[in-house]
Amino acid sequence: MAALFRDTVVGQLLRLVTGRRILKYPEERDPSIWQRYLNVEKSSNMALHGTTSRPEQPKKELPRTKEQLNPQPTLSNQQPPSRRSSISASTANDHNENGLVNTLSNTRVDPEKGRDADIVDWYGPDDPENPMNWSTVKKVWVTFEICLLTFSVYIGSAIYSAGILDVSEVFGVSRVASTLGLTLFVLGYGIGPMFLSPLSELPQTGRAPIYIATLALFVVLQVPTALATNFGMLLAFRFITGFVGSPPLATGGATIGDIYSPSKRTYGMAVWGIGAVCGPVMGPLVGGFAAESKGWTWTIWELMWLSGFTLVLLAFLMPETSSANILYRRTMRLRRLTGNDKLICEPQLMGEQMTGRDIVMMTLVRPFTLSFTEPMVFLLNMYIALIYGLLYIWFESFPIVFTEIYGFSLGLEGTAFMGILVGVFVVLPPFIWYQRRYIEPKFNDKGELQPEWRLPPSFVGAFCIPICLFWFGWSSRPDIHWIMPIIGTAWFSIGAFLLFNSVLNYLSDAYPQYAASVLAGNDFFRSTFGAGFPLFATAMYNKLGVGWASSTLGFLAIAFIPIPFFLFKYGERLRMRSKYAQKDY
Repeated sequence: MAALFRDTVVGQLLRLVTGRRILKYPEERDPSIWQRYLNVEKSSNMALHGTTSRPEQPKKELPRTKEQLNPQPTLSNQQPPSRRSSISASTANDHNENGLVNTLSNTRVDPEKGRDADIVDWYGPDDPENPMNWSTVKKVWVTFEICLLTFSVYIGSAIYSAGILDVSEVFGVSRVASTLGLTLFVLGYGIGPMFLSPLSELPQTGRAPIYIATLALFVVLQVPTALATNFGMLLAFRFITGFVGSPPLATGGATIGDIYSPSKRTYGMAVWGIGAVCGPVMGPLVGGFAAESKGWTWTIWELMWLSGFTLVLLAFLMPETSSANILYRRTMRLRRLTGNDKLICEPQLMGEQMTGRDIVMMTLVRPFTLSFTEPMVFLLNMYIALIYGLLYIWFESFPIVFTEIYGFSLGLEGTAFMGILVGVFVVLPPFIWYQRRYIEPKFNDKGELQPEWRLPPSFVGAFCIPICLFWFGWSSRPDIHWIMPIIGTAWFSIGAFLLFNSVLNYLSDAYPQYAASVLAGNDFFRSTFGAGFPLFATAMYNKLGVGWASSTLGFLAIAFIPIPFFLFKYGERLRMRSKYAQKDY
């Protein structure tokens, strides 16, 4: 617990305030052990090549001349490491009589390519500060916190929907206009990750400070939202709160990836997905009774209390999971202890090579470039965006079905969403069994998996969505008991759960070097659809009726069913032609 608290935002602030006299790290308690954090091999490579890894050997050698068979000593990457070190020292001495020597690795620094640096790294494969080596209990705790954080923000969209009618009456606007408070919030958390999530990738910041800072703003801004004196003010703050609360919705998956190996990441993502589903499902239930008795403002106060509790919990008990930030802070500690400014970690080296243009490309340009130029990314983004849009437009039919047809009160109407939650818990056990039984054995020795094997669960999920919509639409009649459409809603969460887990894991595996950009683009696409679809939901259901309106959505879902099957068969060929996708597994 002491180590966990030390790495939280509050723990780091206490260290700073007390001049690092409390919550000390091992090297601060025993300065004699600091050298075990230095990587001699990587430091030697930096001296020779300017990178922490050796350049790859050429796979083929061309026929050599007689002179090449008896070469003179040169600085060649083709030489064995020991030979290369001695040659490098000789050559460097010829070029520079006062040539530098990396004292850690005792390697002469190449004056043209090398750099004198002492690389700070994990001290071994079992370094306890490496998030991958954390205990199972600690990993489960962090996963729970990310689920709670995601739930606390995601619920902000649906909890408002319970008060839409009251917003319409209080501000004198139409029902469609009052729905903008929902859609702008969703749009905000679709745009927000494009700007805020990349900050968590910087080694100097890490993930926890971004989570805490944005969540604190999210909590504070609920006050002017609830006290809005006009409709424009309400809409403005709904968009802003969605924007500032967005990082966990896109970066939560990255946090899961920080602590689980690729073969185990699916389980963490699945549990995180439950937190994401619980938000929209529990929102109408939590907000319904409050809006019924106290008005729409109480839905916002409830959101503030929930997110405020999450803020306090995470500030005290959410450790940093970014390995880049953990190594960066270790490097800074060792510099203070030793006074050695040559100490540097690999994340810092990568950051030094990034220009402002690179950052803009990564955050604003690359997500759209990948989304529109990569067929796999485009198809899956459109599919997930459709499912997200269908979810939000379908939610708008619940008041029509359960209030107008079955006579539920506003508070009881929220209980109709519980079928969706039950569906998630029904599908979770077989999904985990399938992953353990069939997918884990397919990982190679490097912990890699051919991405297409992530897709089979989506084959089932693709059919579940239209089943739900047809079932729900044609069973929502006064002569059929209300339990039937509620049972039908479970099919949607089963389908969405299988599709989301398959697609997000597939994109991460197919584009490992660009996963952040790909997932940011996916989040933007689905949030845009989720924001736009509810605006015409009421008109569509009133014009077509519940049966045909739901069937129209079902037919749209059927049109997209071939996508996962197509990518399972042809995805590898598409990856081979791509300049971004991973090709070798």
